[in-house]
Amino acid sequence: MFRSVAITGFIAVIAGVILHFVISKPKFDDVFGKDRSLRILDPVRLVVFFITLLFVEQKWSLVGVLRKLVFLLAILCFVVLVITGFTPMIFSGKSITGWWLMIHATFAPIFAACVAALAVLWADKNRLDKNYWPWLNRALLRQPKSTTPPEKCELELKISFWAILLLSLPMILSAILGTFPLFGTWWQGILLQIHRYSTLLLSLFAIVYLYLVALTEMNRTAAK
Repeated sequence: MFRSVAITGFIAVIAGVILHFVISKPKFDDVFGKDRSLRILDPVRLVVFFITLLFVEQKWSLVGVLRKLVFLLAILCFVVLVITGFTPMIFSGKSITGWWLMIHATFAPIFAACVAALAVLWADKNRLDKNYWPWLNRALLRQPKSTTPPEKCELELKISFWAILLLSLPMILSAILGTFPLFGTWWQGILLQIHRYSTLLLSLFAIVYLYLVALTEMNRTAAK
């Protein structure tokens, strides 16, 4: 059951990301230049552009550099956890054991610490304090605190961020509680399912979040 849900979820999200990218009509000329040769290599240029977003800009403050480094470490841990956690399940239908489990258990607490740090460092940046839903603001008689108009995909980006933080709670707690002899076999199975499905949802939201971050930076570069 979970194997089918996981495969369907990853295929649906990746297909949705590709479709959204095509529909958004990225301005390659503004990003890579109009006089570039071999435009057939634009997908390669796009991958290189996304990779460059991982490097820390020297003009950033110390807090900004720390925030970026924690973000990079979280991405590294996320990739390792997804590979070790889903590869055995998707390709063989079995739970992780052996070296897969050892690597997974090594990177899991590091990822949990990174998520906690990002919750502190990025919470203020991801406040829903702008005029995202004018009709809802009028209904609640709410006045947005920020007068700066939201950027394209900004709301979706912030929703993905908070979804990742919320889903990390059942994911982490179910893994921790499952290591203690406090629950019987039935509850151990429930905790395992909670961990699996919360991890799957977090992974899907993380893919969407990383895509929106890259798309936002691409749009900013094109607007310069």
